[in-house]
Amino acid sequence: MCAAIHAWLEHLQGAGLIADWTLTRRKLGFGPPELGEFCVEIRVRDLAQLDAAFQMVAARSGPREELHRAVYSRIRNFRAALYRDFPDPQRTA
Repeated sequence: MCAAIHAWLEHLQGAGLIADWTLTRRKLGFGPPELGEFCVEIRVRDLAQLDAAFQMVAARSGPREELHRAVYSRIRNFRAALYRDFPDPQRTA
């Protein structure tokens, strides 16, 4: 699974569709079970880059689909969140 995640996300990064990514694993069972054992963090420059990545994945064809399927077919109990830097640079108060 980890090799498939690496191949998929390196492909997205190489294509300029994500800025960076990390894969971490919970240590010694610390943390609530609903958070899962692994955490994949994907960083994008902005929402336009994220949208471009989603548009590419939505095509569901070609060699990219094989990389995507190698990850997606193994996912169980998926949880997601969208975070951004805080405070926002434009924040005045």
